[in-house]
Amino acid sequence: MTLPKHLRQRWRYLAVGVESWPEASVERDPFQRALWYGAQDLVGDVGSATVDLTVQRFRYGDGEGEAAVRTRRGAVERARAVIASVDEVAGDPVGLRVRGVSGTLRGCEEKYMGGGPVATEQRHVTFEGADRTATLRGGRATVRVDGAPVGVTTLDI
Repeated sequence: MTLPKHLRQRWRYLAVGVESWPEASVERDPFQRALWYGAQDLVGDVGSATVDLTVQRFRYGDGEGEAAVRTRRGAVERARAVIASVDEVAGDPVGLRVRGVSGTLRGCEEKYMGGGPVATEQRHVTFEGADRTATLRGGRATVRVDGAPVGVTTLDI
C-alpha cells in the first residue's frame, strides 16, 4: 500500500559539478561514501540520517563530471554544507560545486546537468622556465611539475 501524496516524503535534487585532476579516477560508490562520511563528520549521525544524501545519477571522466544528489526537502542547506566540505574521493582531491536545486530528478537533469564534458587538449607549454606538457580545459590548465599536477590558468603558461 502506498501512502497518499500529501503524506509521502518530499525530496530535493542537487546538481553537483565534480572536478579533479585529469588522471583521477572518481567513481560513483566512493563518491557516495565520501558524501556519507562528510555528512557524519559535519552534522553527526542523527544529522546525517536527516540529510539522507543519496547519489541518483553520476558521470565522471577526464577530470570533470556531475552528479544528481537527493536530499530531504528541509535539509537542502545542510546538504549544501556537506557537499562543500568534501575535498577528496578515494584519495583523489576533488572540487564540488552545487549548480542548482530542483524538486524533481528530471528537472534537475534538464536544468543543471547534461552540458557534457569540456573539450580537453594536450599542449607543450613553458611553465617556470621549463618545457612541460599541459592538459587544457576551458580557461584552466594542469601542468606536471616534479611528477605532481599543478593547476594554473592559461595566463600562467
